[in-house]
Amino acid sequence: MNANSGGLARSLARCGVIGALWASCVCAFATNLNFLRDTPISYMKPPDRQALNQAAQHALNTKKDGESMTWSNEGTGNPVRIDGTVTPRDTTESGGETCRKITLVAVAKGQTQSLTPTACKKPSGEWRIKKQ
Repeated sequence: MNANSGGLARSLARCGVIGALWASCVCAFATNLNFLRDTPISYMKPPDRQALNQAAQHALNTKKDGESMTWSNEGTGNPVRIDGTVTPRDTTESGGETCRKITLVAVAKGQTQSLTPTACKKPSGEWRIKKQ
């Protein structure tokens, strides 16, 4: 075996180790996301998210704190039925900006998922989720 073949063997061994580490990281990452399997968000497609956003915008503009409205993905083309509620709460005003917490509930295939982000009204009139 000449000097070049020894270097090649070491390089291949390093690549094998790097490949094995990469594969184990990918598997670990995928395993860590298993908690999202079979949750309503895992069934949502862009038109479903758009329907939820429209319901949230409407609720934020028209509902009082604690007053809920229902929403569904009916008509989005998704074969999985997703429905739920949108409930604005805890309206605050500071520095001319109105913000509200909003509880978003989605139900699909017997599983319920909820989020409670804070949304603030922009000068355009659109509500946007506040970055935490």
